[in-house]
Amino acid sequence: MPEAPKTLVQPTDYNLAEKNKKTLQFIEDVTAKADQVQKRVLAEILSRNANVEYLQRHGLDGQTDRESFKKIMPVIKYEDIQPDINRIASGDTSPILCSKPISEFLTSSGTSGGERKLMPTIEEELERRSLLYSLLMPVMSQFVPGLEKGKGMYFLFIKSEAKTPGGLLARPVLTSYYKSYHFKERPYDPYTNYTSPNETILCSDSYQSMYSQLLCGLCQNKEVLRVGAVFASGFIRAIRFLEKHWALLCKDIRTGTINPQITDPSVREAVMKILKPDPKLADFIENVCIKNSWQGIITKLWPNTKYVDVIVTGTMSQYIPTLDYYSNGIPLVCTMYASSECYFGVNLNPLCKPSEVSYTLIPSMCYFEFLPVQRNNGVKNSRPAPKSLSEKEQQELVDLVDVKLGKEYELVVTTYAGLYRYRVGDVLRVAGFKNKAPQFNFICRKNVVLSIDSDKTDEVELQNAMKNAVNHLVPFDATVAEYTSYADTSTIPGHYVLFWELNLKGSTPIPPSVFEDCCLAIEESLNSVYRQGRVSDKSIGPLEIKIVEPGTFDKLMDYAISLGASINQYKTPRCVKFAPVVELLNSRIVSSYFSPKCPKWLPGHKQWNNQN
Repeated sequence: MPEAPKTLVQPTDYNLAEKNKKTLQFIEDVTAKADQVQKRVLAEILSRNANVEYLQRHGLDGQTDRESFKKIMPVIKYEDIQPDINRIASGDTSPILCSKPISEFLTSSGTSGGERKLMPTIEEELERRSLLYSLLMPVMSQFVPGLEKGKGMYFLFIKSEAKTPGGLLARPVLTSYYKSYHFKERPYDPYTNYTSPNETILCSDSYQSMYSQLLCGLCQNKEVLRVGAVFASGFIRAIRFLEKHWALLCKDIRTGTINPQITDPSVREAVMKILKPDPKLADFIENVCIKNSWQGIITKLWPNTKYVDVIVTGTMSQYIPTLDYYSNGIPLVCTMYASSECYFGVNLNPLCKPSEVSYTLIPSMCYFEFLPVQRNNGVKNSRPAPKSLSEKEQQELVDLVDVKLGKEYELVVTTYAGLYRYRVGDVLRVAGFKNKAPQFNFICRKNVVLSIDSDKTDEVELQNAMKNAVNHLVPFDATVAEYTSYADTSTIPGHYVLFWELNLKGSTPIPPSVFEDCCLAIEESLNSVYRQGRVSDKSIGPLEIKIVEPGTFDKLMDYAISLGASINQYKTPRCVKFAPVVELLNSRIVSSYFSPKCPKWLPGHKQWNNQN
């Protein structure tokens, strides 16, 4: 199996061209032998875990060949292994899913019963994640040379973590990575030379972290060659933060002192190594920021920036116009495809348009399978998928090298950390091939209707939240005749909007406070990722309910039929994205109300918090 190139340690010995060449050759080798690599990955996973309880339970009996594995092992969802996960979380250290000890849980933003899913991981997975990161810049350097001569300004943040009753950490995958020695004690590499000191990234106070990262980025503005964040939403949040606080940042740069609101001693110490009094730079920043229009602000403040590195596929595509506005149209680059379950692949053509992004899955990361996705009349079936697959559907799964160009599939993975034939929930379309390895467009997360940041709300969850909210209307003899929803990203942070058409039978007017209670009731009913975004990360704004005129949803149906929808098959969409539809709804608003406060949220799962 091709070996990943090892990172050189000493700057004096560092031969960047040679390292890049080895990395690109690794990609060539591993994609050219995609099926052999996949076969070996599966055999490795099954042989090392031959005696674990889960494989024994299903009767795999130590077999490591692909045919036996596919015949015997079921394709599963999270709910199928949740009892095993709960045992591990409660302290059972016997080899249930994996022969190696579960080192921690990675909390997935996909939710189960309103709580984050807990994905098992093992120490060596950090090596695999680091490997995928090491592929990104050698690929990028083919398209944008000279990036090693400057710095990257990336807004990176840690999120809160919890401990399971058995003492294992449960935290998001990026928090796990940033807190690992792989990131904190990374060897010399000109491509991981960032404007943000580690201390500013590892600061748990989101205000202090954002402020200090922006301050360092402004101080080194001429050295910045690329800017970014993980998600497009996070990068836009940084720009909006700058809009609010540029005067304070200018004052710090002018005087060479840090705002007293930054109280974390390690952050202050790290920033003071970079911050020096620079009135000229402060004047320059002030002259740029004081202008009414912030169009092109990124290239004005960081004039040597070549591209913006953020995820703009899937639900993040809604932020592309805003990013284009702030960045003056420099390339928006999506470099990699990853999840809490596993890291998957890289974009080998990073300067392509956001709508054309495709990811090449690296065959050594895990064992990949693909479940064909059926669409009706070109529209993906929005009904929740059945909990388990029929025998026929299980046989339809295809291997990495057998997917067909243009077809859509749901991703299924078997990982080194103990997931076997696990449905990730991502829908991918085959866009092409790199040697024998397919390249995929990310189409959507299955069943997700609303998303602002890392939150994912599906139709069933929204429906249940609605049921809880409308109880507040009962005393006024009112009901919601129809509703739909919209992720409004014109505000920063973005927020959920619900359009309600009411059926009013009572004569008593409904006070605004009742609709505000409805807003809060919906927020309280949504999953923990949403509530964390509202309470802790401040990445989601207060939910809004907009009351529309009677007959609005009839107009919506008329519009859909005018575009060719069948009157017999039409049903009200529970989420709208199409601009003319949103305009139609907004043109008929009678009143609007916002959630009056944040919903309740605590790190960890409800049942853990109840034990404390």
